[in-house]
Amino acid sequence: MLLGLAVVAVWGSNFVVIKLGLQDLPPLLFAALRFGLAAVPAVFLLRRPAVRWRNLAAYGVLIGAGQFGLLFLAMRSDITPGLASLVIQTQVFFTVALAMVISGERPQVFQWVATGMAAAGIATIAWHSDGSATPLGLAMIVAAAMSWAAGNLVGRLAGQVDMLAYVAWSSLFAVPPLALLSLAVDGWPRIQDALAHASASTWVAVVWQSAGNTLFGYGAWAWLLSRYATASVSPLALLVPVFGMGASAWWLGEGLPGWKLSAGALVMAGLAVNVLWPRWRARLGAPV
Repeated sequence: MLLGLAVVAVWGSNFVVIKLGLQDLPPLLFAALRFGLAAVPAVFLLRRPAVRWRNLAAYGVLIGAGQFGLLFLAMRSDITPGLASLVIQTQVFFTVALAMVISGERPQVFQWVATGMAAAGIATIAWHSDGSATPLGLAMIVAAAMSWAAGNLVGRLAGQVDMLAYVAWSSLFAVPPLALLSLAVDGWPRIQDALAHASASTWVAVVWQSAGNTLFGYGAWAWLLSRYATASVSPLALLVPVFGMGASAWWLGEGLPGWKLSAGALVMAGLAVNVLWPRWRARLGAPV
């Protein structure tokens, strides 16, 4: 339990670390450095998972350029870390929806209820324009969540593999598109200037993104899932936005007015219903 809480605390507070790193580095360059350090030297220490190269490439591009590229772009000035940590969790709903499209299953009543609650929370955020999130920022985070969901499905196709090695090797494929996009958007002079003048705290943020968030986070989470029931481990992920919003309020002074807490409660309640309802019904021996 303590290890699980440590992982979700790292994943939640990581949104504050991202904001600190963006003070000196352009978003796409920051993301490229993050995945570059996640891949090297890990790929020289971990054996490549027994999956096809195209699976590794798809996962790396979807998670790297898709999820984190859009997340970093949005967090530069269009959404606060606390709200970003909350809205990105809508990936749960997109993952379920994509899985249903592929399998041909119909959504259950509890899934419609859960989705409606989360959508009400997102609408509450969109309704308030106090600078915490712009429409563009919300759109980019939702798109990042969709890319994360697609990456989840690609990861499932890999089967039972060493997740730490899988993340490290797939990170190799995240770097080229992020680096090329940064070169196209920011230009080489801006990249050179950012690298030359990045502070020590910025480089700590880059290392923390790679070693703490990626290698420790995914490695420890995979270790827990390999030894304990998924139903016991996965609900802990619901605490990521709690740590994210709390860390942002504590370290960055992000306000937590009533509307933001209400929006967070709606999204979290929707996530909880989606994740916990079928398990609770199964425990009672009742149909979902």
